[in-house]
Amino acid sequence: MTRRPLSLLIAALLAGAAVSACSRPPAADQAAAPAPAAATPAPAEAKPADAAPAQNADVFAFRIGALQAFALKDGDIEVANDGKTLGVGRPPAEVAALLSAAGQPTDVLHLSIQPLLVRAGERTLLFDTGAADASFAKAGRLPASLRAAGAEPGQVTDIFISHGHPDHVGGLLDRAGALAFPNATIHLTSAEWASLKAGADNAKLVAAIAPKVQTFEPNAELVPGVVAAVAVDGHTPGHSAYRIGSGADALLYIGDSAHHSIVSVQRPDWTIQYDGDAPKAQASRRALLKRAAAENLHVYAVHFPFPGLGRFKAEGDSFVWVPDRSGG
Repeated sequence: MTRRPLSLLIAALLAGAAVSACSRPPAADQAAAPAPAAATPAPAEAKPADAAPAQNADVFAFRIGALQAFALKDGDIEVANDGKTLGVGRPPAEVAALLSAAGQPTDVLHLSIQPLLVRAGERTLLFDTGAADASFAKAGRLPASLRAAGAEPGQVTDIFISHGHPDHVGGLLDRAGALAFPNATIHLTSAEWASLKAGADNAKLVAAIAPKVQTFEPNAELVPGVVAAVAVDGHTPGHSAYRIGSGADALLYIGDSAHHSIVSVQRPDWTIQYDGDAPKAQASRRALLKRAAAENLHVYAVHFPFPGLGRFKAEGDSFVWVPDRSGG
């Protein structure tokens, strides 16, 4: 089933939430993108949830306006500083200098994996599903994190997939190959679904989730007033971020627009091995960082230090990540 994209009126009401960059300028007959909305003052950190879950280091409870939300730790990925992954072709010493200046280890880059849980009335929303048992990660903690946040897998009504890489869709199935969230509708772009189906190693996953999939076009409104897709091009054919909530209470879930809180943010034009179309992804990444900084958007970064909440701040021709004081 394919949903239609937002009308121009609804897109305008979203106040420029979508960030879609490409490697060439728009054609003359295309409408110009709306100017970024004026920066909206926002709280310096995530609002704590009224009722936090039981004490658990893998769960961080907060609020998005009236919505209750939980950062859920699934695991971690460690990437060698070898010039082949984050900062392709850059001398490892150059990457190490950035890391050292931030007080980080210089031989390994650490990426967290943290899906996001949001309660919206009678709906329980999950954004991405982690890596599960993928060999490249130390992961698989999502089911325990979910329960620690007070939710059972069967209570999840909607899953929003940013893209089809295994550290984002790995948790869709359990170890027996059955649906891990049997009652959830799975939302992803039509382009990403086509790409997932074309993958030679995805046959089992595709067959299992196909009856639950609902596709959408870039920048569609998916849950009125609660979730809108935000196209961020280049990482995969249909990569999507998500804007959750509205106005000053919105949170931008960035998917894999940026992988590392130092390297990807301070050097957005560096090539990332994971990006399918590197030049387009680099342009999209810079555009997203610029807009998020200008509008002081509250951001949820899947791979940044847990719980991945904070904001981007412009610094010269680059940017820095400013985590919430309560974590991130």
